[in-house]
Amino acid sequence: MNARNQLERIAVALERINPPPAHRPEFGDSDTFIWKTSPDRLEPVVEVNRIDLELLVGIDRARDILLDNTKSFAAGAAANNALLWGARGMGKSSLAKAVHAAVATKSTDLKLIEILREDLNSVGRLLGLLRGVRERFILFCDDLSFSAGEHQYKSLKAVLDGGVEGRPHNVVFYATSNRRHLMPRDMIENERSTAVMPSEAVDEKVSLSDRFGLWLGFHPCSQQQYLEMIKRYCDNAGLKLGMELLTSGAIEWQQTRGARSGRVAWQYFVHLSARHADAETA
Repeated sequence: MNARNQLERIAVALERINPPPAHRPEFGDSDTFIWKTSPDRLEPVVEVNRIDLELLVGIDRARDILLDNTKSFAAGAAANNALLWGARGMGKSSLAKAVHAAVATKSTDLKLIEILREDLNSVGRLLGLLRGVRERFILFCDDLSFSAGEHQYKSLKAVLDGGVEGRPHNVVFYATSNRRHLMPRDMIENERSTAVMPSEAVDEKVSLSDRFGLWLGFHPCSQQQYLEMIKRYCDNAGLKLGMELLTSGAIEWQQTRGARSGRVAWQYFVHLSARHADAETA
């Protein structure tokens, strides 16, 4: 291998270790972006996977609180970071995306940026990219949690607390998690049993949840709420079914899955829509 090839390989390796600063995109191209690394970039999302806010049933209190917080943030007023935690399939991520869409229709400078949990170590570079621009940004991390040996939570503190520079005034952080404290109980117990100062080792990670100003809990829905979800989906799609037929089928569907949630309700609606389309083409 000649000297030139060696220098090129060294240059590539150095760039991989210390990538060049990302270029700011044209934020007017979209209201939603995904943060990607290697190289750092913000990719606009052409078609966002979300449902209308009006279709979310059984989470009225969480909806109203998050909506007010987002409106306040979009208006340039004070707003809290928010942790949406609780039961699986009850609309945590759907609510975050739907609230952004509802507010963004009236505030075109409000942008949503999704960041993957695995990329939280790069969040400092992302904040540097967003600092000082006119637009306002909701950083959104879906299914946030940490297991033993993971240290991305330390990078997350840069978003929640801001470090020496402080969190940019135009950035707020929304996250969803099935865990209230973002880490499993056995990890907490392991930290407590192996640490020199057990309470300090555990508090460093458990207190991460405390840095969210809003904790919005999501709990399993009742059967009435489950049926109302399906009915609202059907009404919105113009799918006409008798309530007795809808109810009996929906209950059987939930029994086969051993669960009742917004996700199960949506899956049953998709099943009904497919059957209805097949019947029309037959």
